[in-house]
Amino acid sequence: MRLATALILAPVLATATPYDGTYRQNANAECALVGVDGGALKIEDGIFYGVEMECRMTRPVQVVDMDATLYTMNCSGDGQIWTERAMVMNDAQDDGGIIMLWDGYAFRYSRCEAE
Repeated sequence: MRLATALILAPVLATATPYDGTYRQNANAECALVGVDGGALKIEDGIFYGVEMECRMTRPVQVVDMDATLYTMNCSGDGQIWTERAMVMNDAQDDGGIIMLWDGYAFRYSRCEAE
């Protein structure tokens, strides 16, 4: 167990993803507040910052015939560590938003305006 925890928390060479940016959790989200309820979510240098949690986006796999990438998400938050798979793709509405799919859940996030 200690080895698994060390591997998850070990520093990883950060790399930008094609999805880097700040996104609204909902239409009235405050883009300046990242990682809190009512605020924004952020993807930066291969790390997804969600509500009181963050996930290293590792092992990217391009999805055949789709503008989408499947990631292994090594996550931590609220004193816990876990791993899940998530797919991220650009929103077809061409407004810079993304769609993120976790097992059983799909979310659409609009990109925050540049400030």
